[in-house]
Amino acid sequence: MSRTSVLSDDQWSRIEPLLPSSDGRRGRPFRGNRKVVEGIIYRYRCGIAWRDL
Repeated sequence: MSRTSVLSDDQWSRIEPLLPSSDGRRGRPFRGNRKVVEGIIYRYRCGIAWRDL
């Protein structure tokens, strides 16, 4: 596991279809789903406060 990447590409390919998409929605499209998910995983793994993300 690298310092910058928490999920492997194989793991991400399994998780990605489960996340909501911005297709057909008004406003700014969703970006960086992988970054958000990895931030959540990092937070739980290290036990840091949400405000420190």
